[in-house]
Amino acid sequence: MDKTLGRWYLSFNPAMDLSLHGENQHRGLEFSPNFKFSYDLTPKVAVGAEYYGSLGPITGFDPLSQQQHQLFPTVDLNVAPQWEINFGLGWGFTPSTEGLIAKVILGYRFNF
Repeated sequence: MDKTLGRWYLSFNPAMDLSLHGENQHRGLEFSPNFKFSYDLTPKVAVGAEYYGSLGPITGFDPLSQQQHQLFPTVDLNVAPQWEINFGLGWGFTPSTEGLIAKVILGYRFNF
């Protein structure tokens, strides 16, 4: 779900994750809320913050020390009508989250 309010952009993505194979396949559906807000400095550049979390199975969340919580200051570049670049440097806030993470998303807008 997202909303643009003037130069502000707000987004909430309440994701449900399911591991089909591997170490976590027995855990069932897990709740992973994600949030984003940004502000357009110019038509081509926005700055903001993104939160990524994983709380654990929907039948009973993990203890805080086993949850994942990450925060990223971000920059969005709308370099052309069909291309966008998003990057940030994030921090994890719990023992089960990586301490420092770099991310880059290269997006292409399809015209159907």
